[in-house]
Amino acid sequence: MSKFADLKVSTDDQVADKLNELKREQMNLRFQAATSQLEKPSRVREVRRDIARLKTLQAQRAAEALKA
Repeated sequence: MSKFADLKVSTDDQVADKLNELKREQMNLRFQAATSQLEKPSRVREVRRDIARLKTLQAQRAAEALKA
């Protein structure tokens, strides 16, 4: 995943697309974990944190839009 500074320069549509992609990956990782097929357990944590970063960025942009 890109650094937060790199995400800031992306458009709202790109952020939304990346968020949807990560949510799908999170769902797949949950299925793999449930069936004991998860090869890299640390990826669950990475994806969860990346989702949080993207949601934070969306919230910041929404707050800035309300101020303007």
